[in-house]
Amino acid sequence: MATADVIIENASILTMDPDNPRADAIALAGGTILAVGSRGDMAGFAAPSTRRIDAAGASVLPGFIDSHIHLFAGGAQLRSLSLAGVTGFEAIAKAVRERAVKKIDPGVLVAEQAAYQMFGDGETITRQLLDRILPDYPLALFAGDHHTMWANTAALEAGGILHGRQTPAGSEIVVGPDGLATGELREFEAFAPITDLTPTGGREMLGLMGHEPKSPPNAAQRAADIGIIKQGLAYCASLGVTSFHNMDGNFYQLELLEEIDRSEGLIVRGRVPFRMLPGMALSELDKAVEMRRRWRSDRLTADFVKMFMDGVIESTTADMFEDYNGTPGVSGFSYFEQDEFDAISIECDRLGLQIAVHAIGDAAVNRTLNGYQAARRSNGPRDSRHRIEHIEMLSPSDLPRFAELGVIASMQPTHAPGGAYPIEPILSMVGRERMKTGYAWRTIRQSGARLAFSSDWPVAPLDPLLGIRTALVRQPAFEGDPDERQSLMDSLAGFTIDGAFSEFQETRKGILKPGAMADVVVLSGDIESTPPGDVDTLKVAATICDGRITYERGAT
Repeated sequence: MATADVIIENASILTMDPDNPRADAIALAGGTILAVGSRGDMAGFAAPSTRRIDAAGASVLPGFIDSHIHLFAGGAQLRSLSLAGVTGFEAIAKAVRERAVKKIDPGVLVAEQAAYQMFGDGETITRQLLDRILPDYPLALFAGDHHTMWANTAALEAGGILHGRQTPAGSEIVVGPDGLATGELREFEAFAPITDLTPTGGREMLGLMGHEPKSPPNAAQRAADIGIIKQGLAYCASLGVTSFHNMDGNFYQLELLEEIDRSEGLIVRGRVPFRMLPGMALSELDKAVEMRRRWRSDRLTADFVKMFMDGVIESTTADMFEDYNGTPGVSGFSYFEQDEFDAISIECDRLGLQIAVHAIGDAAVNRTLNGYQAARRSNGPRDSRHRIEHIEMLSPSDLPRFAELGVIASMQPTHAPGGAYPIEPILSMVGRERMKTGYAWRTIRQSGARLAFSSDWPVAPLDPLLGIRTALVRQPAFEGDPDERQSLMDSLAGFTIDGAFSEFQETRKGILKPGAMADVVVLSGDIESTPPGDVDTLKVAATICDGRITYERGAT
């Protein structure tokens, strides 16, 4: 009989395995689960060298799978000033000035998690407003959704965009009547000149834009970038995350992850896409095929294509069938015309590549589903598991198409207003009728479609327990708004087995059963006996990835 490296016992194990849903002990060896059962069942696997963990009755789960994050950007932003929850001019100015005095932000002071209404309802964020906070040093506020940035005059001058600049369709350096930039920068290409000013030169953002570094980073820059990614991986492990699906990617980021894996082993399993951009020739997908050939291990894979169909609701760039309330003639936009997207979908599908598309507005979701339907029509049905990311607004007529086409709904509980964020301004912008099918987790699940949950870190907090709590307690926005709350088991599935399903690994991860990957999280208490609203007060006691303890609470 094999000897266990680790045995976890005296636990309340939720296996996510319908054939054996509960147990109180588990044995791990060589990156694989040996046995799941009772404490007595583990006796034959124990040896003097076996590490035994007493869970003291706490919950033990499959390691969390975050199906939508931005690792490089998240790791970089762990060092940034966060304005999450900070509102009002005086409070914002105080936080920024205290940070500026420390002189730890060379090039530009970038503050994260800025809210669109952080200065008050109706208060437009302009360069002049930010100049009042920090007049003589470049300052930029990054919206929490990472689709808008606001910069002061010094930052715009340093980035060479005070007088505006032509940007690709969908991105905009907003220019005022005086011919000068107002300070509002919409979408990635517009604020790239500002992120270029940071110590990383904006390299953490290149994968979002599908770009490689303009020139090879030198040894010091490469080492710094590896340090940032390692910090991000450690943060993931500290929150029980054992697998992530990155939503930005390039060869550079994959090479950094591979270097870490070769030198010390990745402590979180990663999946990285090829970014397909509007206007790219279909032949560019050869790069996605090359990525898939080079990276296909259990710890690092590159086997899907990521695209953006639209923007976000808050900046009116999410593509809607009807105008936003209060802004006649404004309904957002799509990056791809239907014919172009159909052709890309057909070719990706023909090459056996999974597709993941950011689509927030109901028109963007519709266009994405149309493309997936075109791929099925052209190539024939297959188990493609194409995905749509976010799905914040949904036309009722598109609801059944997810199950019909086998499309995975990849959604983020903490994005929903009424959960981690206030209901306004979203409700006023889209109105009650559209909100009835907004952020429709339960409605989509009941339609027969598969859901995968995630955080979208650093757009929202990474902690899966916060995501689970939000899925459990979110309240309807108004009387008549459907109740989209999830059961505990569905919430856990969204961060475990459903995430594994979305990467074709449901028999090997996201589940605790003999022969599966030894990816496990031990909590500080029993999640089933914890009130739903207090789930995020639980902590991760230990994280195990590939049989290796990657985080242990209280350890140095």
